[in-house]
Amino acid sequence: MISTDKNMIKLYYSSKSSIGEQTYSYLNASFKDILAIDITKTNVTGSQWKDMAENLGVTIGDLIDKDHPDFTKSYDDKTNLDETDWIKILNKSPEVLVNPIVILGEKYMQIKNPSDIEKKLEANSKGIDEKNPI
Repeated sequence: MISTDKNMIKLYYSSKSSIGEQTYSYLNASFKDILAIDITKTNVTGSQWKDMAENLGVTIGDLIDKDHPDFTKSYDDKTNLDETDWIKILNKSPEVLVNPIVILGEKYMQIKNPSDIEKKLEANSKGIDEKNPI
């Protein structure tokens, strides 16, 4: 399971994704405490993927961009994969993650539009300490 903390924002993203990079930039500029996990550099365990999917109310397969070239070169829409297969795909080709995942306190969110994170931060900022600006 992924530990949550009301004073910490966790970001699971791919640095190879423009949405992931933009989301990271928005969060970094927020002066909040952030733990950014670039899934292209850090291995995410199967239980962590499962935990994220469950908290988002989706399947692990729903975390994957099935139109991404790295996915379509090996699979098509008729491919039948189980949970373990989806996890292997995410770990082998992390850039297929469809959207960055932000964990803010107990709330899990997939970020489709990086600028939306500002609204989420404002609505949930009570209890989150600001970093000291330089």
